[in-house]
Amino acid sequence: MNNETVLAAVSQLYQEFRQLPFPAGLAGADRAGFDLVMLDSDTAGWVFTWIKNGGELEARGRTGLLRCIARLDLVIPVLSEADAPEYWHRLREMARLVAESPHGHQVG
Repeated sequence: MNNETVLAAVSQLYQEFRQLPFPAGLAGADRAGFDLVMLDSDTAGWVFTWIKNGGELEARGRTGLLRCIARLDLVIPVLSEADAPEYWHRLREMARLVAESPHGHQVG
């Protein structure tokens, strides 16, 4: 997939994701030692930055995004059905697409 295709796909996923409410009852909650509001905000923030920058993410952003993915990989397995795991899977999928994109980062 070229970067323009990935950018279009992630942009669409992001717009759909923004329409979803944050899962009820999870404000202030943590799973696997991570605050879920912060994990959501940080991950979505890096995805948004990548979209806003036309499919580019600087080294700091890529590091932050990869950290979020690693945290999601710890959080997702411990979620219950009440934690809306599909929400977190969608967030992780967007982050994965950005991280694996041809221009997921710039050197420098």
